[in-house]
Amino acid sequence: MSASMPGDIKAEPNLTPLLDIVFQLITFFMLLINFSQANYDQKVRLPVAGSAMPVEDSADDRFVMNIDTQGRLLYNGQALDTGAAIKIINQQARLARLNLRAAGKPSTGGLPTTVIIRADKNTQFRKLNALVTACQKSGFSKFGLKAMSGP
Repeated sequence: MSASMPGDIKAEPNLTPLLDIVFQLITFFMLLINFSQANYDQKVRLPVAGSAMPVEDSADDRFVMNIDTQGRLLYNGQALDTGAAIKIINQQARLARLNLRAAGKPSTGGLPTTVIIRADKNTQFRKLNALVTACQKSGFSKFGLKAMSGP
């Protein structure tokens, strides 16, 4: 008998809170993905190296330097000359020292922040070396050079 009694109560789940949580999670992950890729400027054409390996993941902070063909630092969508780039490097070093103090870690020796260098394959070495030297003078001691593993 497929007929139901007129006094039966039907219970249907309320899906509104579940959908709300799902949309919030989707929004959170979309924002997370967008921020992680913001450091990499797509205008920089990386050199090709046969032995290129991914930079090892660590808990240390990272400072990504995108450098164009003229040796200018690409920062927040702007190409900065050497003088302005050195100011940005010094600012990043101050921020790294503040983070160390806030975490209660001693700031002896070099900064634990890893500088990831993404230089265009046509960048002159002397211009790249000037930025690396500025990083070293600011206290950075860990460096990673990004390259492509194939054409």
